[in-house]
Order: sequence, then structure tokens, then C-alpha cells
Amino acid sequence: MRRGIRGVTATALVAGLALAATACGGGDSSDGAGSGGELSGTVTFWDTSNDAEKATYRKLAEGFQKEHPKVHVKYVNVPFGDANAKFKNAAGGNSGAPDVMRTEVAWVADFANLGYLAPLDGTPALDKTDDYLPQAVGSTRFKGKTYAAPQVIDTLALFYNKKLLKDAGVEVPRNFAELATAAKKIKARTGATALYLRGDDPYWFLPYLYGEGGNMVDARDKVVEIDDGAGVKAFKTIKSLVDSKAAVTDATDGQENQLRALKDGTVAMAVDGPWDIEGARAGKSFKDKKNLGVAPVPGGSTAQGSPQGGWNLSVYAGSKNLQASYAFVKYMSSAKVQQQTNEKLSLLPTRKSVYEVPAVKNNEMVKFFKPAVDGAVQRPWIAEGNSLFEPIKVQMNKVLTGSATPEQAAKATGDAYRKLLKDYK
Repeated sequence: MRRGIRGVTATALVAGLALAATACGGGDSSDGAGSGGELSGTVTFWDTSNDAEKATYRKLAEGFQKEHPKVHVKYVNVPFGDANAKFKNAAGGNSGAPDVMRTEVAWVADFANLGYLAPLDGTPALDKTDDYLPQAVGSTRFKGKTYAAPQVIDTLALFYNKKLLKDAGVEVPRNFAELATAAKKIKARTGATALYLRGDDPYWFLPYLYGEGGNMVDARDKVVEIDDGAGVKAFKTIKSLVDSKAAVTDATDGQENQLRALKDGTVAMAVDGPWDIEGARAGKSFKDKKNLGVAPVPGGSTAQGSPQGGWNLSVYAGSKNLQASYAFVKYMSSAKVQQQTNEKLSLLPTRKSVYEVPAVKNNEMVKFFKPAVDGAVQRPWIAEGNSLFEPIKVQMNKVLTGSATPEQAAKATGDAYRKLLKDYK
């Protein structure tokens, strides 16, 4: 999951970087196999990782070239907020789509439903599938076929500044009510605001919704649930935290603003994911890396829950270099590469075997995030899954600015869902 508005905005593609002289995206070989079956040609890889991660992913891609010297990898770092629409525009126009894309888990069913992804069943891309975490596999499948290989799994947690909480004389809050109470002491004794609340990104609304025992939809029974009592309470919680000044928020640039506030110590806590561990530790507040604490996301009035997120690797159905693309996905989702990714970035593997490696097992963040992932709430893996976030985003803004009540926001979100999901009650 993860960073920024989840694939809603389309802007210009930036930062194209060729690892070797290559042809344009889509490959330059009909099947990627040269004489004697040796892989060759070009594989264009769109990587959606952030600034703290992309150098590692570039090196991993270079590693594939070392194993397959006749294959050229064209590495392109695509900003997360642009990637969803950018891929759809390229695939729909049959021009410029990558051979392989690092796809957010909610995008797979959507892209597959549009016919933009190649099924991976029976291909070399899916290797040692019994080694995958069961919960990581759900987002890769759509209508009985597999359209991606799991590469990273994650969820949200509460990042906190140990020193600020100690100076304020408060414990790590177990729920949002405790956080609101602790906020006064934190402000009075340290000058910091208790929490940065991501009001710009609807993904961050889910812990509040789950904390009230709610959900967006019931995909099995095809029922819209977000406009029930739990949805109303969730909107009330975010409004109350901001109005009471227990939390600060921003309608835009939440990813950068939250990370900066956490790094600078102007907030004591932030709900975030493992993708920001290295970014947070780069700040002045965490020169001592041990000062960064991680705890479960605070609960609501009835429950505690955080959404399952992560990243998969998908192959474009129109790729002209399928064999090399399958091999690239196999390599990038392998236990070897997942271990390297964890050691460099503390991101969580999707392969069970990697968690048995001592260096991974003893990783401080793995020790917390693996149990959190095991208890994370699975989102509805439906074609419209990613589209469920936009109505929440609109209504979060209205609630936080006072232009809609929590009751109105929950109802409007439910109404939008029923227009989007024609056969849902």
C-alpha cells in the first residue's frame, strides 16, 4: 500500500532511467528467447517505489541483467500517485506500457478486468507458489486466474517518538480515545502535536472504520456497509481528533508533510507503514534509530484493525517480450531478492521461507510488522476495489472542513458505492 492518493491522479511520467541502451517500452523481441532458448531483448520495468527505496530496486533490476546478459532492463521510476492512470492510458492506447509493473495490490483485479494483464498460471513467473504467505496470494487472483506474483506485503502501524512520549509522561495509546487524552500532556510538556492525521488519503481512513467494527463492503454477499453506524462513528473520530487539536492534518501532500513532521519532531505520532521506516530514520528526531517506536494502530470504540497492503509484480498482456518478462518477475519475487529487499529497506517479504533467515527473523521491524500483517484486514479484491477510495476521500475532506456532517458523509459514500457497484445492496 501505500503512499499518496491511491492511483487517482494522472500527471506526467518522470525519472526514466535506462540501465542499458534499450528500445522503447514493450520489448524488442517477439518472445524474449534467442538462439538456444537464451533470454534476450528488452524488459521495461515500471517501479513505483519511493525515493528512499528506488535505488535498491534499481540495483535489484541490475542483478537480473547480470544473470541474463542478453536481456536489457529499462528501469523507469513512476511516482506512485501517477502510476495507476499512467498504466491505464498506456495499456488502453496500446503504446508505451511497460513489460512489467510493480502494482499496488488493489490495482491487480482492476487491470486484469480491463484485459491489460497477462495470466501467469503455468508460466515461469510463478515459482514455488506454496512458499507464498496465504494472505499475500488473494490480491493476485481474479476470476480464477493469477495475474501477479506477490513481492511485498504490508499494513499500517503507529510510528511514535519514544523521547517525546517519555517527556510527556504518557504511554503509547491503545485506542484513539487514549490518544486524545494524551494529546494535552504531549502539547503542554513538549510543544508537539500528538498525531499527524492523513486527511488527504482515504486508505488511512480504514483503521478508523475497522476500529468501529465496520468495513467498506461485504464482497461475498454484495452489501455496502460503509454507511452504517460504524461508518458514521469513523468520520466522527477523525473530525473530533482534528477539532480538539489532538491531531493536525492537511488536504494535500500528506505523505511528505506527515513524514517531515515526524522526522522534525513537530508531531509525536503518525500512522504509517514499513515503506517509511528508512525515511523516518533519516530525520533529526531519529538520529538514534532506537528512538523510533512502532506499535499497533490505535483501536476504535469496539475493535482494532489495519488494512492489508503490499505490492505485486504484473506482466502487461501486450508485451512483446513475454518470456523475458516472466523470468524477470520470477527473479524479482524470488526468496533471494525478497531477503535483499528486507535487509536494505525492512520491507516485509511475501515468502514464508524468507522469514526463517536469521537476518530477517531478527529484524526489529519484521518482529513487529509480521504479526501485524498476520492480523491485517483483507480488502475486497474486486475490479472496483481501488475505486472505492475516491468517495471516501471526497467525504473526508468535507467532514474535516465542516461542509458535511459525519452522517451526511457516510450516506454520501454509501450512495456513491451503490452507483459504482450496480448489483450491491
